Amino acid sequence: MTDATSLLSALAEPTRLAAIRILADGGEHCVCELMYQLGATQSRMSRHMAALKAVGLVTDRRDAQWVRYRMTTDMALETRAVIDAVLAIPARADSLRSAA
Repeated sequence: MTDATSLLSALAEPTRLAAIRILADGGEHCVCELMYQLGATQSRMSRHMAALKAVGLVTDRRDAQWVRYRMTTDMALETRAVIDAVLAIPARADSLRSAA
């Protein structure tokens, strides 16, 4: 299991959190798709995905010149509980809070 500090640090970065939201559908997503949806360059997206992979949240698979990512299916129950709790927060909650 990943330590809580590393896990929460990985999820605290907005692009990584947005990527987790996309991957939470259970499907496999090409890095080019993530780049397009999140408005990130290839190098930036690759760094973010490497950070998520390092804490065990995603796995990758090479498909010719593409890399495809998906959420790790066998993560620890405690990690899954954190992911579920984070995903339960509306995506725009942080911007709504700062506007109040």
